[in-house]
Amino acid sequence: MSTIDPDVAAAILSGAVPPGVSVDILMQKRDEPAKIALLFVGILSLLIVVLRFISRWSVKRLGIDDAFAGLTVILQVAFIVLGFFLIDLGTGRHLQYIEYVMSANQTVNSEVLDFTAHLIYTTALFFCRLSGLAFYRRLCELHHRLSLAIKCALVLLIAAYIPQMCLIIFHCRPVTGLWPYSWQLRSVDYTCLTWGLVYTVNSGLSLVCDIFMFVIPVALIQTIALPPRRKLHLYMVLLPGVLVIIISVARVYLVVEGQWRPDSSWNYNPMLAIENAEIGGTLIALSIPGLKPLFDRFFSKVGRLHRSHPPSFNVLNPSAVFASDATKESVVVEDRTLHPISNPWAVASLGMAHYSGPYQTFSETTSVNHEAASEDGSDPSHLWRVSVEAGLEHEGKPPKS
Repeated sequence: MSTIDPDVAAAILSGAVPPGVSVDILMQKRDEPAKIALLFVGILSLLIVVLRFISRWSVKRLGIDDAFAGLTVILQVAFIVLGFFLIDLGTGRHLQYIEYVMSANQTVNSEVLDFTAHLIYTTALFFCRLSGLAFYRRLCELHHRLSLAIKCALVLLIAAYIPQMCLIIFHCRPVTGLWPYSWQLRSVDYTCLTWGLVYTVNSGLSLVCDIFMFVIPVALIQTIALPPRRKLHLYMVLLPGVLVIIISVARVYLVVEGQWRPDSSWNYNPMLAIENAEIGGTLIALSIPGLKPLFDRFFSKVGRLHRSHPPSFNVLNPSAVFASDATKESVVVEDRTLHPISNPWAVASLGMAHYSGPYQTFSETTSVNHEAASEDGSDPSHLWRVSVEAGLEHEGKPPKS
């Protein structure tokens, strides 16, 4: 008996465990891998988001998308803490363990914690996706079709979030935080939807939202006039978004399998890890583009040590400016100083940070390289190269050729 868990031994000695139930089944668990997965993804996503904040702060462009990302991190931490409590209670062990070893109070606590955790999980994903939409909206506010797609995506997210929350909150009549098993005495007091049905529907809606969130940046990249090789680099940035979709598909599989197999609780711990990975993966996928200003500054310093050129500033088309350094408020082109205009066009860097001094563009194309200095022009180390591929316009007048 010394090698058996005390709770299992006590249940056997008390006669609560029927003779036909194997001790090995009661002892089996996979708690540690689930806890490690929860911690790893939580720490990784927290690190990426902190770096995102530092990067955005360095160009003084923290926005509402960053606020939503911060809220998501807080909710993710709460989800991880509840996940640890649920694992320690034994919620992810075999169904026989829950029925014969866990006490009535432990079972009730696990149901309430599961109810709370999935409200947090659903809300965390909603906030994270809102962060992504705010981010995309800032990038393509001048592109009518993409702006319309983003508005449609917002409607879709809200239309998915409301029924997801309602299915969890009103899964039983009368409303309760419990999800009673058939053997619990209070199960006769409630009429409930099955756990698998609710989470299968919610997982399906979540998958649709993940796919939609991935399609928008793909469409955005298609509108950018870039060589195929550089477009490939941008598509590689979207790779975490593909992983999020794969994770979402895995959750659907685990939920469906868990509902329609006799031992429905055995997939619970992997599902907790997958759900946390979905939150963390979405956060990482939406935060990686925002790290570019930070990496630009780092590689710029490394480059100066090797007497290399500072980062490039490329004007790529009449509606977007992609800037490595988003802190300059004027540029010098052909001996003319161009200042911010009164009604600036939307601009964004490949690091997805707004440019603080936007310049209007016109469609006449040139192919000239210029050196542009910072506004005070006092520090040659701040010079950065400008490749003008679509002309710059100041106060409605194109520069002289």
